[in-house]
Amino acid sequence: MTTKTKRKIHTAEFKAEALKLASRVGVAAAAKELKLYESQIYNWRATNERKSSTSQREAELAAEVAKLKRQLAEKTEDLDILKKAATYFAKNQK
Repeated sequence: MTTKTKRKIHTAEFKAEALKLASRVGVAAAAKELKLYESQIYNWRATNERKSSTSQREAELAAEVAKLKRQLAEKTEDLDILKKAATYFAKNQK
């Protein structure tokens, strides 16, 4: 009969602290001190970098969308003014 070891779930706070420690003392030393595998820390670091780059890209896209919406509003207003002017001058030509 084999006994399965239960997988340990680490909190986000623990992972963040482990990554800070690893950046200070190195991955190998941090893993040894926290009784983790080095690969766990490397995986957490990669996941954290992917999340931050994704959120940064989302922020850039949101800023670009806001800029484009402002430009569209300005162009729509310009077009409305031109339409009114064209109608006004067309009436006065007759």
